[in-house]
Amino acid sequence: MSRAAEQASGRGCCGSLVTYFTSAKFLLYLGHALSTWGDRMWHFAVSVFLVELYGNSLLLTAVYGLVVAGSVLLLGAIIGDWVDKNSRLKVAQTSLVVQNASVILCGIILMLVFLFKAQLLTLYHGWLLTLCYILVITIANIANLASTATAITIQRDWIVVVAGEDRSRLADMNATVRRIDQLTNILAPLAVGQIMTFGSPVIGCGFISGWNLFSMCVEYLLLWKVYQKTPALALKSISKVEETELKQLNLQKDSELKPTEGVQLIVDKDIAVVEPQQEKKIGCSSRIAEPFITFRDGWVAYYNQSVFLAGMGLAFLYMTVLGFDCITTGYAYTQGLSGSVLSLLMGASALTGIMGTVAFTWLRRKCGLVRTGLISGIAQFSCLVLCVFSVFMPGSPLDLTVSPFADLSARLSNNEPLPEIASPLDQSDMSFTAGIPYLINGSISANSDPEMSPESVPLISVSLLFAGVIAARIGLWSFDLTVTQLLQENVIESERGIINGVQNSMNYLLDLLHFIMVILAPNPEAFGLLVLISVSFVAMGHIMYFRFAQKTLGKQLFVCSTPDPKAASPNSPSCNASTV
Repeated sequence: MSRAAEQASGRGCCGSLVTYFTSAKFLLYLGHALSTWGDRMWHFAVSVFLVELYGNSLLLTAVYGLVVAGSVLLLGAIIGDWVDKNSRLKVAQTSLVVQNASVILCGIILMLVFLFKAQLLTLYHGWLLTLCYILVITIANIANLASTATAITIQRDWIVVVAGEDRSRLADMNATVRRIDQLTNILAPLAVGQIMTFGSPVIGCGFISGWNLFSMCVEYLLLWKVYQKTPALALKSISKVEETELKQLNLQKDSELKPTEGVQLIVDKDIAVVEPQQEKKIGCSSRIAEPFITFRDGWVAYYNQSVFLAGMGLAFLYMTVLGFDCITTGYAYTQGLSGSVLSLLMGASALTGIMGTVAFTWLRRKCGLVRTGLISGIAQFSCLVLCVFSVFMPGSPLDLTVSPFADLSARLSNNEPLPEIASPLDQSDMSFTAGIPYLINGSISANSDPEMSPESVPLISVSLLFAGVIAARIGLWSFDLTVTQLLQENVIESERGIINGVQNSMNYLLDLLHFIMVILAPNPEAFGLLVLISVSFVAMGHIMYFRFAQKTLGKQLFVCSTPDPKAASPNSPSCNASTV
């Protein structure tokens, strides 16, 4: 090859890289990575901060979790409706600013509380400190609601518009977003955990506040760039009822009406319609009833969606203890696993999650989107059978004759103090995973050394449990991506916000039920029963999805050599998002 050809090839390669790194798709990825990093750091840190503030008790953390879950459950449809009724740029920018500003304000309040906690305890008999606790939980909840709005508008709407009509590109973008989520789920808590371990709570608060200030400015700029590079984002469909009425008006008066003062031009893809702007007088009672009507209409619209059963199937997967949350981690400590081992298991979980996103893109190309969900569900459930076996293996503490509240009632009857969690912020020689609370014989502890546990436990049961949980992540994340794309493709543009808001509410509802289930049976002896209940809910979720797939594809469901009709061709009529 001549030198001129090599130089031209080099310029072409550099030009391609520059084009990619300045594309709307890459800028959207970058903004999502920054947002998710800050979000994961905050969610990890706020729980630890609340534990540290309240005398190493889990009370504030439990209250915070309950408030967050209840708020999204009640307000998910209303948030989604707000997303639908406003311009994309306004929704994205407003939710971004509210989310980051709330976290920054929370960080400042927490810094002041940590610095002046002793003085605040003496003022107004401690009520001023209690007010600070209430403020922190309230503002943190506002940040979570704003984060929900951001996730709906970016991951369920913007990404669909940026991908355009190419559904393979949409699947690849969804998979990339999930890979970013998997990496930040591990790296962000690790980073902030090390800062709090080797620094102090005040330094941790300051770091998170500073990061969110920096992140907010950069994300704001990235959103504006993506909006400029994707003109389709400026066009937003109106509701189906208004669309029908306005199309009829447009057909009747197309030759007569022209936009004049007091008339707004609404663009719905290639259809231009005219809507007279008339101010409606709304009474006080109507304004009060409007949120409740929106809540009702949102759930009714969700039920009437063609993908209702698929969405419900995904929600049922949240009713499980088979994940890397504090519950499963706590159980692992009772079975003798150390913090370092759990760190490795969490890393393996993230790796299999990424493998799930790769499997999703491959299966969707080979078998179609609907069949991908069915195959993913079978794969996940097959892996979770290992968790069922673990319940009956040597080392399993399953004993239903032990009362779940035996330890609690004994302490209360003997007037003994309830156990407290050892502060993870005081364990300077431990990694962030070693500070997670766990139960030993019904008591909360933070000792990560398995040799310090009261008795040696065979590892066969817990090994099978985590083998099943980690392997099932491949099917889980592939199934999650399938349902996500089904919602993106089958929900009309004007209802994406409210439908995804209700979907988030359903997810939080089942997640809340799983915490209630743990509260009712908190001892390790009952964990095996929780595993069996969790696997049952996963099975019910996949049965719902199977019914959806059967209704959608009929006899073609098991013909995997043929992609499902919706993935056949972006330009074919069957690719209309409202035809399934």
